[in-house]
Amino acid sequence: MFQPNMFESHHHLLDMSHKSPENDLDLLGDNDEFESKSMADIMENNPCGDDQEVDPNQRPNKKKRYHRHTQLQIQEMESFFKECPHPDDKQRKELGKRLGLEPLQVKFWFQNKRTQMKAQHERHENSELRAENEKLRADNIRYKEALGNATCPNCGGPASIGEMSFDEQHLRIENARLREEIDRISGIAAKYVGKPMLTYPNLPPTGPTRSLDIGVGSFGPQTGLVGEMYSAGDLLRSVSGPIDADKPMIIELAVAAMEELVRMAQTGEPLWITGPGPGPDNSIETLCEEEYVRTFPRGIGPKPLGLTTEASRESAVVIMNHINLVEILMDVNQWTNVFAGLVSRALTLDVLSTGVAGNYNGALQVMTAEFQVPSPLVPTRENYFVRYCKHHAADGTWAVVDVSLDNLRPTSVSRCRRRPSGCLIQELPNGYSKVTWIEHVEVDDRGVHNIYKPLVNSGLAFGAKRWVAVLDRQCERLASAMANNIPTGDIGVITSPEGRKSMLKLAERMVMSFCAGVGASTAHTWTTLSGSGADDVRVMTRKSIDDPGRPPGIVLSAATSFWLPVPPKRVFDFLRDENSRSEWDILSNGGLVQEMAHIANGRDPGNCVSLLRVNSGNSSQSNMLILQESSTDSTGSYVIYAPVDIVAMNVVLSGGDPDYVALLPSGFAILPDGGGGINAGTGGSLLTVAFQILVDSVPTAKLSLGSVATVNSLIKCTVERIKTAVACDSAL
Repeated sequence: MFQPNMFESHHHLLDMSHKSPENDLDLLGDNDEFESKSMADIMENNPCGDDQEVDPNQRPNKKKRYHRHTQLQIQEMESFFKECPHPDDKQRKELGKRLGLEPLQVKFWFQNKRTQMKAQHERHENSELRAENEKLRADNIRYKEALGNATCPNCGGPASIGEMSFDEQHLRIENARLREEIDRISGIAAKYVGKPMLTYPNLPPTGPTRSLDIGVGSFGPQTGLVGEMYSAGDLLRSVSGPIDADKPMIIELAVAAMEELVRMAQTGEPLWITGPGPGPDNSIETLCEEEYVRTFPRGIGPKPLGLTTEASRESAVVIMNHINLVEILMDVNQWTNVFAGLVSRALTLDVLSTGVAGNYNGALQVMTAEFQVPSPLVPTRENYFVRYCKHHAADGTWAVVDVSLDNLRPTSVSRCRRRPSGCLIQELPNGYSKVTWIEHVEVDDRGVHNIYKPLVNSGLAFGAKRWVAVLDRQCERLASAMANNIPTGDIGVITSPEGRKSMLKLAERMVMSFCAGVGASTAHTWTTLSGSGADDVRVMTRKSIDDPGRPPGIVLSAATSFWLPVPPKRVFDFLRDENSRSEWDILSNGGLVQEMAHIANGRDPGNCVSLLRVNSGNSSQSNMLILQESSTDSTGSYVIYAPVDIVAMNVVLSGGDPDYVALLPSGFAILPDGGGGINAGTGGSLLTVAFQILVDSVPTAKLSLGSVATVNSLIKCTVERIKTAVACDSAL
């Protein structure tokens, strides 16, 4: 395992190089007054006057005449050397004229000076290498002693190296190295934060846990989805990573933010004031800003003028283990996929630390992200922040914290600052975890439309309750996707594991594509053709070329948001029910809609993926099916669907690759209007309707105004049908 001979031979090599006469420059003399050849000697050896370099190690064969420079000449050339060690011909002539020297004398002096500086540098490097060599020798001896004092794990007696397996030896050495690494990181943190250095106990040997091999629910990178609507030159991608000079400040902010997050999650009154909620069994926690400033005086500075504070805290038990939860939060692709309704786009700009011990403990990433509400009437929130993950050995919890780095970009005016926000993850038995989420931002929300302001102010749009509800729903979806005990008696239930996996993966891509295009993200390359008010239809267009997941041609997207005086659950149940689809779906031409197959993926019966068939008299639609996913949680619901080819779906149901099935998702995002506060089940609903329609199969074709008018009429007619049907349903 150890190679002491290698270290010793390395040491001898260093000694040999140090004793080399070339490095000592004995031939140059012991003082800085270098001697140069006279012009007569130069011309004697070089009658043509060519510039020839002088070999400082070549001894003369006969006695020659030398000229010793004056102290003033040496001082002037020393000063010039500091500014320019390689002067050109013009500079040498000017310097020689000023000092009364020939240009070649100046040239040879600079050559000799550079040689001397190189020799000094080599001596310094040799000294450092010798010190490192000694350190390696000491480590080698220490490791040998540690292994010599090892005890047998079975009997407790002394164990020789031969009795230990290779893996055990490797783990012991790795353990020692990781302890040193953690001590070093703690030292850096103590240096910048001014806290005492912590010494961690021995870490148990752990293997790599980066791989989240859990099939369809792994939320791994989806090619062509995350960022499929990005513009190459948009604001988010134009942000560069931090410079080296800022990294110590980033480490300081991250460590302080982690401490603040833990205290925010574990402290009650007077920091968090509990008051009565809108319902009889509800209560609201409000952050006391005065107490917050007293408790955390440092932070990221005072709140800028024009920004309002949003702070919330929420806890829940989710059906996912702590390792997978940390993996999702620290992998930008998985994080974006899981929170597709909240995160419209995200990017990791720089990784300052990947963590230690094969996991994300100590991982540090500089990121940028855009947060959204699924409506074009709510501006997105862009943040530039650092994300820090830490395992707290004392109680076994994991914590992931974000904090804004806007202070590192003084020229930018931020509309949203992220104070320490994130979550604590506590491991529970049977693969469950308790998650405590903190959201604390300062934002300029003046651009929010009036009908969405109560929702945003209630915390159901961007607050901790929304994040926890979405996470709980996605964990439930994953657990259902991995279930093996599927009942075979129900009609239409897909029991084939391969078919379930392919269909759920296709539905996941459909949902992500819908969420990426329904909000007000500034990254969209779509062109707004009409509409600016609340009830107006927003129409945007894009060309689809060489995308196997979309049909080629010109795609027209239309979206609008409006208020309905009925609870969100009633709207959700109406829109997801295939029996009432003909009341609002104009394209079904009044035909009977029948569910052919479905996959339940949650406790609520509304959480499922369905394959629908429209029995229409239109022969052109006889070979088309509808893929639909309906999803609901306590803060919002979705009904998203897309027409699919029957041949392609047969391939998917057989376990084939779903990435090549062309999809144009349309659907609905249903949110509470905020009138019921955090009690999302009361009050009215905010409904966003979004369509995507292929208006021409030729990508280079010109978009006609007739196509725009048709789509505009289609979405308005659908809205009126929904309003009428819901009103009639409420009157019953």
